[in-house]
Amino acid sequence: IYLLEVEMKVVVNRDNCIGWGACEALYPEVFQIDDEGLSTVISNENIDEAKLTEVIEGCPTSAISKEECGCSNCECNK
Repeated sequence: IYLLEVEMKVVVNRDNCIGWGACEALYPEVFQIDDEGLSTVISNENIDEAKLTEVIEGCPTSAISKEECGCSNCECNK
């Protein structure tokens, strides 16, 4: 398993998200459909790169991406 480096985080562009739910179905440890019916990232810890790539490619609106963290203490990885 290849994990994302600590300096990366998973991001959902909620303006593009339509709440299809494929992300949550494929990777429920990372994604959850919230009360607004949109995807949200619930964890950035121990991300499996192959699984994340499958989710990114499976999003019908390309709302999911991975980005450089930029945090000085990696708060986004919690």
